[in-house]
Amino acid sequence: MPGGSGPGRRRTEEGAAQNRAKAVCSGCPVRTQCLAHALDHRIEHGVWGGMTDRERRALLRRRPTVTSWRNLLDAARREHDRSARAADGPGWQAAG
Repeated sequence: MPGGSGPGRRRTEEGAAQNRAKAVCSGCPVRTQCLAHALDHRIEHGVWGGMTDRERRALLRRRPTVTSWRNLLDAARREHDRSARAADGPGWQAAG
């Protein structure tokens, strides 16, 4: 029933709240560290590092051999930064 209450409406409202929380995470400078903390400590509720509890559980199931998410995500960040610098070339030089 439109506008009614019940499990379907509750899930819709929860999903909207989670999407708002994930939007806040998108610009956060410690997003990766936050996500690593939630994964390493198996935090079961809420949005951490831009991922819902359901998304984190799915990731943990897909990667059961990861022993430190902090180490994995830090290494991925370093590699990303290194690749980005290499793609930018040797750098710019001021004209003068």
